[in-house]
This record gives sequence, C-alpha cells and structure tokens, in this order.
Amino acid sequence: MTPKRQKRLSVILGLVFGTAVIVGLVMFSLSENINLFYSTSQIAKGEAPVGARIRAGGMVVENSVERSKDSLKVIFELTDCEEEVTVEFTGILPDLFREGQGIIAQGVMDNKGLFQADEVLAKHDENYMPPEAAESMKDKMGNCEAMKGKQEKAE
Repeated sequence: MTPKRQKRLSVILGLVFGTAVIVGLVMFSLSENINLFYSTSQIAKGEAPVGARIRAGGMVVENSVERSKDSLKVIFELTDCEEEVTVEFTGILPDLFREGQGIIAQGVMDNKGLFQADEVLAKHDENYMPPEAAESMKDKMGNCEAMKGKQEKAE
C-alpha cells in the first residue's frame, strides 16, 4: 500500500471511529435522561424496572398518608383504581398534595416493591389529573374509591 493510500485509510478509519464514539455517547446520555411513565397496575404486575428512574402516576388513596414525626419522611398509597403501590418520599411535599389528588411521583422501584420517590408533582386545579394517569385510569374510574369524593363534589 502506498503512503498516500495508507494516510487516507487512517483518516477514514479515524472519522468512522470518532463518529461511533460520538453516537455512543449521545445514546448513553439520552438513555440516562429518559423517565418512562408506569401506571400503578403496571408497577404492581412487575412491569416496571427495579433500580431505573421512572414516573408513577395515579391518585393518592384516602387515609393512606403516614407522616413521620421526627423527619420529613412520608409514606402513602398510589392507585389507578385497579392496583395500589406504596410510595415513600423524604422531603417537602407540594402544598397542594392531598388524599384523592392526582399526582406524578418520580423515583425508583426498590427490591421490596416500594417506590422510592425523590420528587412529587401536583397541579393546582382541583379537577386536574396528570395526562398519563388520566389515560391509564380512563376505564377504571367507575369503581375507584379514591375518586368517589371528587365525583360527589362535582355533583
């Protein structure tokens, strides 16, 4: 092989290798920042990955909120009117967080089946429900205990 062709081959191989490295880093970066939404039914059935950051949405079950007396730890149940998942959160909850409210919690599932939330999101409108949670609960609303209070208020 002549030196000119050898130089050209090394430049082309360098460009291909560099492009592959850049694409690999971009794909890794994107996969780290994706927060997939799972309904509480999907989480209860074991479809949610353990240890991966996900979003869980639904309604806070009435009379399920337990606050620790000596820390900011809160444990509550989240439902989509079919299944319930226990959520543990340490921190300050949004002012509008309450039982019967539609919320989205972001965090990870642990090996015990407990959802360890690091962020809880609630909306100010009393009729609000996060779009992902509303879609997953569409067919289940009729027999939902968490929604009975909201349905009575609306009437």
